[in-house]
Amino acid sequence: MNTVPAAAPYGTWPSPIDAALTATHDGRPDHLGTVGDEVWWTEPRPAEDGRRTLVRRRADGSTDPVLPAPWNARSRVVEYGGQPWAGTVRGGGELLVVFVHFADQRLYAYAPDRPERRPWPLTPVSDVGGGLRWVDPQVRAEHGAAGEVWCVLEEFTGPAPTDVRRVVAAVPLDGSAADDRSKVRELSDDRHRFVTGPKVSHDGRRAAWIAWDHPEMPWDGTVVMLADVTDTGRFTGVRPLVGGHDESVCQVEWDRDGSLLFVSDLSGWWELQRIRPDAVAGGAVPSSRLLPPRGEEFGGPLWKIGLRWFHPLDNGLIAVLHGKGDQRLGVLDPETGELADAPGPWTTWADTLTVHGSRVVGVAASPSSAPEVVELDTATGRTRTIGAPHRSAVDPAYYPRPESRTFTGPDGREIHAHVYPPHHPERTGPEGEKPPYVIWAHGGPTGRAPLALDLEIAYFTSRGIGVAEVNYGGSTGYGRAYRQRLRGEWGVVDVADCAAVASALVDEGAADPGKLAIRGGSAGGWTAAASLTSTDLYACGTILYPVLDLEGWATDETHDFESRYLDSLVGSFAEVPERYRERAPLHRADRLNTPFLLLQGLDDVICPPAQSERFLAAVAGRGVAHAYIAFEGEGHGFRRVETLVRALEAELSLYARTFGIDRPDVPPLELTT
Repeated sequence: MNTVPAAAPYGTWPSPIDAALTATHDGRPDHLGTVGDEVWWTEPRPAEDGRRTLVRRRADGSTDPVLPAPWNARSRVVEYGGQPWAGTVRGGGELLVVFVHFADQRLYAYAPDRPERRPWPLTPVSDVGGGLRWVDPQVRAEHGAAGEVWCVLEEFTGPAPTDVRRVVAAVPLDGSAADDRSKVRELSDDRHRFVTGPKVSHDGRRAAWIAWDHPEMPWDGTVVMLADVTDTGRFTGVRPLVGGHDESVCQVEWDRDGSLLFVSDLSGWWELQRIRPDAVAGGAVPSSRLLPPRGEEFGGPLWKIGLRWFHPLDNGLIAVLHGKGDQRLGVLDPETGELADAPGPWTTWADTLTVHGSRVVGVAASPSSAPEVVELDTATGRTRTIGAPHRSAVDPAYYPRPESRTFTGPDGREIHAHVYPPHHPERTGPEGEKPPYVIWAHGGPTGRAPLALDLEIAYFTSRGIGVAEVNYGGSTGYGRAYRQRLRGEWGVVDVADCAAVASALVDEGAADPGKLAIRGGSAGGWTAAASLTSTDLYACGTILYPVLDLEGWATDETHDFESRYLDSLVGSFAEVPERYRERAPLHRADRLNTPFLLLQGLDDVICPPAQSERFLAAVAGRGVAHAYIAFEGEGHGFRRVETLVRALEAELSLYARTFGIDRPDVPPLELTT
């Protein structure tokens, strides 16, 4: 029997989705791979200091975590990391896994079927700057006396965050380099500032990798490097193959016929192409699209080393992630051009794929299911969940019912967003009352908000507070032109697009104009702070680990990877220094007149706490109500259960206090002026 929802003020509704439940379900499986007949991945453990463990799915279908606490499979190369592990089957069927341990960033080896033997180090430590770091490993059993691990080495050469070099390197598997840096072989030179791990052709004779340099980011311009591989495992004849300053290649893979598959955005969309390196005509290497233009993306931003948007199969087919906005999994027949999407309820797939025989494995989610490990059998066309299955901890009736929408912004431009109205199976708002809404600005800013179940969003919508996630101009998933709307306009276009969505919701009668808030983390924190200091649209805001001072970012206050990001987002600091000051929330603090909550990790080296502290000093004594909560042991993005709980409850408390909502179920937030 269906009950008629009872009317109650928006924001006051009771909900079984509390902060503790939300925190324990934070994060997703990632970094898929195969070891023999097994599928492996990493999984978050928020209750275990936020570490990531390795999980294996055996051939019989059983699933077990591999690394006990405190081991943490996570790399810090370019601070965002990437693929942190690789595995192989050795003689006698023994499994061997190598992984990067977060605490010391050393590469370790581990025999998972001999758990009595602890992981042992393969690489040394360095006291210079950030030390030695490794990512995107692959085991090469045919090289070296006992085999080698080929991967990316990030080596700090001084104390500054930009005193760093990166090369493709080979680490001996016998452990001889554990205390001897000289035993690490450098396969490439350091002519490029950034490199990905090498992809070795099936005959072992060639290697290809992606490289780029400051001031470009990998979604601006990259080059594919090609090398011949000698019988002794050395790289010779290193040369550029494709790519350039105005072309972003985000992934390369070798096909079995010796051709190189790659994803390039030269046409304005990331598209899958093929190159035959031997077919050189007049010094040019001809390449061809595998599909006619479709107006959708087959790749994405290379925020982490080793991301995968496609994967060739042994049967000649190619698994691809594609779409406009959210990505879906498809299987491409390159001979016929037929592209068939995987069946199932999932609406978005993460940028990690692996294959085993005719099977493709990825990580997928939907508005009613959290990310889970999903397998597609290309022989039968059937899909099934094989790992990290979604299990509803509460009645799914409390989950939001999102709508993907396109709004009209300034100058008539399109703005994409996911709108999550308040939703509750037993409550509705009073007649004539409009709900509060929080505008969410995603991080990046070269990124996007996927359409997937997020208990943080459900935490608010099930209490009667709406959420709108805005994929503002500059977001990925909508082509290069949409991505480049933010070029030189960070703090302008993102702010205007978020405001346009908020205003449209008000104009439609969907939101209360006096109860709008904005929140964001990292680059989204910048957008939230910039919005609060440049518009009077919002009643309050939540700012998480933000960029607040552009001049600081431009002068060695952030890490190397993003140290020149502002050249494209704002303009060259040498050419437009006044713009860096004019747009920064730090220098607009005198315009701030709404309450805000500022949340910061004290170990954050990307958006360091010094920026938040300067902002607070500029606000102090101005009569603006605010709260600042800093978390020890947290970096860029929160991972620990206790941090996630406190942050979420503080955010709800801010909205309750600002909007006049009674919420006795969360600790009151103490605001200072």
